[in-house]
Amino acid sequence: MLAALAVGPFSESRGDESASKVAEVVNRKMVKLFGSGGFRGLASYGTGVVASPDGYILTINSHILDTRDLRVHMYDGTRYHAKVVASEPELDVALVKIDSKAKLDLEHWVDVVAAAKKPTATPGTGVLAFSNQFQIATRDEPMSVQRGTIAAYGKLYGRIGIFEATYRGNVYVIDAITNNPGAGGGLITTRTGEPLGLIGRELRNELTATWINYAIPFNATIEVATKDGKKKVSVVDVVTLKEKYKPLPPRPKDRNLVYHGIVFVPNVVERTPPYVEEVVPGSPGAGAKLQPDDLVAYVDGLPTPDINTLNEILSSYAPGTEVRLEIQRGERFVTVPLKLIRPPGPAKK
Repeated sequence: MLAALAVGPFSESRGDESASKVAEVVNRKMVKLFGSGGFRGLASYGTGVVASPDGYILTINSHILDTRDLRVHMYDGTRYHAKVVASEPELDVALVKIDSKAKLDLEHWVDVVAAAKKPTATPGTGVLAFSNQFQIATRDEPMSVQRGTIAAYGKLYGRIGIFEATYRGNVYVIDAITNNPGAGGGLITTRTGEPLGLIGRELRNELTATWINYAIPFNATIEVATKDGKKKVSVVDVVTLKEKYKPLPPRPKDRNLVYHGIVFVPNVVERTPPYVEEVVPGSPGAGAKLQPDDLVAYVDGLPTPDINTLNEILSSYAPGTEVRLEIQRGERFVTVPLKLIRPPGPAKK
């Protein structure tokens, strides 16, 4: 067995130890998925994690699932057809069921519920990434394994012109190139094989032209504002409810329409810094005590180098959301909460 040192809630192996034994164990809990795709830029293959002995597989909610011929290759080369039984776009995860006439009793699987109960792994934790990136593995060939470290834990901002993502919750950011074609739905574990989360899809930061490598934690839970009020959903909900899981209803069409009452300086150049020119009395901006000449430097930790970027970030939030602004006021920085509301309607006669 691998020698391990206890570090926080997870055990940790030495960096110079071989991961072969751990890889052999974890590989048996992984599957290769083959489905829709085949076009330029759209891979027809992906990865999944066996989430129960009776053949449920957790993966990322990707385009390959949109097919009548979804196929699963197990670690030993056994092939099955499968079907999607549950998906949640807001979490970017899906649950697939192996279509088998025989009753399945798989020996190797990941207990997602138990993994979700563990504390969140901290930055600096060494990890292994298992996936079928670039379709290197088929039939009984083992998954690709990469070593890395959790570089950060924070929100993945979606639909703001930076990342094209539906999921906007917390993710593990990995310092290894894990999110390649086919890797989505793969497994991130500690160096000793304890499961942490699912490898996400391929996403590029359009402002910096760099790719982000991340994983969705098994304990991920998000709260989404819908037309029926706020609702919470989690990865565990999808796994435990299975066919009974009902995805969140579409958000209201005006979800991106928010009002803050802040008037910025004229946006006359390509990258105009977001300086406050005035604040509408009685608005959320006035409630946050913003002042003329304040410079909005960050929104929830995301830098806002210009007014366009700031507007894109704020438009990704739903009305009723409170964000944290980092304001440069003179020579000092101050943090202020700003609650976004629906735009005020026309005055009633």
